[in-house]
Amino acid sequence: MRVLVAMSGGVDSSVAAARLLAAGHDVTGVTLKLWGGDSDSGCCSVADVEDARRVAAQLGIPHYTFNFADDFTAAVVAPYVEAHAAGLTPNPCVECNRSIKFGRLLERAEATGFDAVATGHHARVVGAPEGFRLARGRDLGKDQSYVLYMLGEAQLARLLLPVGEMTKGEVRAEAAALGLRTADKPESMEVCFITRGGRERFLAERGVMRAGDIVDPAGRVVGHHGGAAAFTIGQRRGLGVAAGERRYVLDVDAAAGTVTVGPVEAMLRADVRLTGVTWVGGAAPDPSERVLVQVRAHGTPFEGHLDGERVRFARPQPRVAPGQVVALYRGNTVVGGGIAV
Repeated sequence: MRVLVAMSGGVDSSVAAARLLAAGHDVTGVTLKLWGGDSDSGCCSVADVEDARRVAAQLGIPHYTFNFADDFTAAVVAPYVEAHAAGLTPNPCVECNRSIKFGRLLERAEATGFDAVATGHHARVVGAPEGFRLARGRDLGKDQSYVLYMLGEAQLARLLLPVGEMTKGEVRAEAAALGLRTADKPESMEVCFITRGGRERFLAERGVMRAGDIVDPAGRVVGHHGGAAAFTIGQRRGLGVAAGERRYVLDVDAAAGTVTVGPVEAMLRADVRLTGVTWVGGAAPDPSERVLVQVRAHGTPFEGHLDGERVRFARPQPRVAPGQVVALYRGNTVVGGGIAV
């Protein structure tokens, strides 16, 4: 097959390209130019583009750079800022996957005659009697199926995930054996368009940070903050509030600039309401079926069931921050998911 490999400049996509080439495919590498601001580092930096280009040269495959900066700003960065201004906790990597990697890139690949797109994500595309499904990667500690929950059968049919059956250690070992320059490269852990000065500075420069009060559940002022957008539901560190017991962020009222904090038991909820729900196979699970619910990229799944637009938990769980992904699984297979309200 003619395969277009999204090469981020990291070890996973480097090995993905190498494996596809070894399997006999006609492989072309592409790196996405997504952000040109003064925080140009992280997973899409100039240095990463150069690493991807050099790995492609080592492998003897063509390499191109696609400039999707305008699309990225409109589909990822602007909604990220707007979400924080509204007191939400967005996941920009999810939106990048939805709109850019498996939106614009897949469209470009199809338009230029490629049979499939490949990435270095730690997840697996599996065949099932009812069609293609997305499953967790073999290395559960590095599994990335959560951030790919929105992929449907049509996208999965054109997607290859060559390192999904490997552990991270095996990926690095294979890269070292091949002499790839990315074999020992550290993982990028930051949001690619936020580095210098961090999230608070990034949001402050865009007029989102609004100072206000920190209050307890009764509304009593217990402290002050420099911007509600810097807080997220469930946060415990960096509250700047002295107390005899641990306090957690219970609510963020961006309009009023108020952050409510309280004890951990005040965070517990019986359910979460979702918006923008998608199902891999097009159909929602039966309300009587117990599914596994995951609310963080590497969070521990817990049982629940679907009830209309809500997911009911088998046992009370800490409140899911509005704006976060709630992914549902049947065993290790993704059923679908949505965004917490």
